[in-house]
Amino acid sequence: MTAHEIDYHIYGEEMQYVEIELDPSESVIAEAGSLMMMETEIEMQTIFGDGSKQDKSFMGKLWGAGKRLLTGESLFMTAYLNNAYDKRKVSFASPYPGKIIAIDLAKQGGKFICQKDAFLCAAKGVSVGIEFSKKLGRGLFGGEGFIMQKLEGDGLAFVHAGGTTAVKELRPGEKLKVDTGCIIGFDQTVDYDIEFVGGIKNTIFGGEGMFFASLTGPGTVYIQSLPFSRLAGRVWAAAPRGGGKDKGEGSILGGLGDLLDGDRSF
Repeated sequence: MTAHEIDYHIYGEEMQYVEIELDPSESVIAEAGSLMMMETEIEMQTIFGDGSKQDKSFMGKLWGAGKRLLTGESLFMTAYLNNAYDKRKVSFASPYPGKIIAIDLAKQGGKFICQKDAFLCAAKGVSVGIEFSKKLGRGLFGGEGFIMQKLEGDGLAFVHAGGTTAVKELRPGEKLKVDTGCIIGFDQTVDYDIEFVGGIKNTIFGGEGMFFASLTGPGTVYIQSLPFSRLAGRVWAAAPRGGGKDKGEGSILGGLGDLLDGDRSF
């Protein structure tokens, strides 16, 4: 194996974290800000890119790190190395309510495609790159745009998702239609495209967007019930306006009260 062999345990229900057990000289890589806790003699190292063999040269590291900017991530990642003579543990937490999913890349044909913000951590040696869409429609109308993340290698990687996770096994030719934001990730064998919802009323008044994702098997698809973008949108919509005044969420005069007080205008 090119990636380090790590052991892990996932704790919690709604707010999960993954505890990774490192043997001496083993490492795990993670996004900045995902660390929850770690034991002594684990060394933190800020690295360009992901530290895999694919970006061994300086220019390779620079290019790999630069590509991460396209996914909205930092140029740097953090590696956690066990410098002790015995096993040590380090834990990483999900950034919002949901589930953490362990992906064994050796069983996924060496590659897994996921949302650009789904990656949490992985065994050192796993390559964290970007997957460019080959079809224009995906980039213009898909919630993920032209770019999704790809995890490559033969080690363990961990992705996080919002709400409850559904796992669908698609047979060859079987198609599943999904809201674009609800996709966590899928096997490289799954064909991914964007389809128009259709119908003027559906488009204008349906409230589900103009496009949805079409996923065609064979392969495994992971779906989340609560994308972070949807959660953030609901929180923003419910936030009080006009200097923090709040008429009460359950108040019958909530919206009308704002109009009478001059907090809203037509």
